[in-house]
Amino acid sequence: MSLLLPLVFLACLSCGAVFINPFSGISDPSMKLILQLRIYRLISAFTVGGALAVSGVGYQAVLRNPLAEPFILGISGGASLGAASAIASGVAALSCLTLPLSSFGGAIIVLCIVLFMAKGAGIEYTNNVMLSGVIAGTVCSSLLMFIISTSGSHELNSITWWMLGSLQPRDPQLLSAVAVITLAGTLILFIYGRDTNLISMGEEMAYYLGAAPLRLIILILGIASLMAASAVALSGIIGFVGLIVPHTLRRLFGPDHRRLFPLSLLCGGMFLMICDTIAKSIFIPQEIPVGIITSFIGGPFFLYILNKRRKSVL
Repeated sequence: MSLLLPLVFLACLSCGAVFINPFSGISDPSMKLILQLRIYRLISAFTVGGALAVSGVGYQAVLRNPLAEPFILGISGGASLGAASAIASGVAALSCLTLPLSSFGGAIIVLCIVLFMAKGAGIEYTNNVMLSGVIAGTVCSSLLMFIISTSGSHELNSITWWMLGSLQPRDPQLLSAVAVITLAGTLILFIYGRDTNLISMGEEMAYYLGAAPLRLIILILGIASLMAASAVALSGIIGFVGLIVPHTLRRLFGPDHRRLFPLSLLCGGMFLMICDTIAKSIFIPQEIPVGIITSFIGGPFFLYILNKRRKSVL
C-alpha cells in the first residue's frame, strides 16, 4: 500500500479539468500553479480520508458494530454543529485550532448522548447505537438549519461553503493541525492495536485477558472522535468513508487492528483522493462536492452490509 500511494497520487495529480503531465508541467509557470493547487488539495483529501477511515475502525472495534461510522453515528453531525456555531459566533477566526476544537466538543457531546440513549433503551448499547445515532444526527441537522436561518449574510456564506464538503482548504495552518492530529491519533491507536483486538471481543473478555476496558474505551472513542471532528472541521461533512474502507480492508487483510489502523490511514486517504478526482472530472467544467461521490458508493454498501447482517441473524 505504501508503494501504491505515490502511483495513486501522481494519477490523481494528472487528472482534472485539464490533463497535466506532472513531470513536464512543472516547467510551465501556469501549469505549475495548477499543480501546486492540486497537490494542496490531494494532501487535504488524504488527511481527511485517512482520519475518517481510522476513526471508523475505532468505533467499530469499541461498539462491536460493523455499521458504526462517524457519519452514521451522528458524530459528523455533532462536529458540524460545533464548527457552524464557531463560524456563526466569530470565534473561529481567533485561532487555527478554534474550529477543530469546536468540532471536537460537538462530536464528544453527541457521542455521549448517543451512548446514553442506547443504554437508556434497556438493551445492550451495541444493538441500539445505530438508531440513537440517526436520532442525534437528525437533531443536529435541525439545530444546524436554525443557525443558518438566523445567521447574517457573511456567516451564511461561510457556513454554506463549509457544508458543501470542499477539500480545497483555505487555511494552511488548519490543514497542518489536522494532519498532525491524524498521524498522531493513528500512531496511538496502532500502539494499542493488541488491546483493541481484545476490546472488540467484549469488555469482560478484555478484562480477563489483562486490558483495562473502561480506560481503553474512553481512549479509543476520544481519539476517534477527535480525528473525525478534525476532518469535519477541515472539509465539512463527507460520509461513508469510515464504513467502506474498514470493511474492505477487513475482508482483504483480516481483523487484526495492528494492521487495520495503518492500512486504513493509507487506503482511506487514497480512496478519498480518487473520489475527489472523480468529483472534479466527471462534469467538466462543473465540479460537484466529493460527499456526493462517497454517498453514492456508501449508500448501497451500507444496505449490502445491513442485509448481510440480517441474513446471518436469521
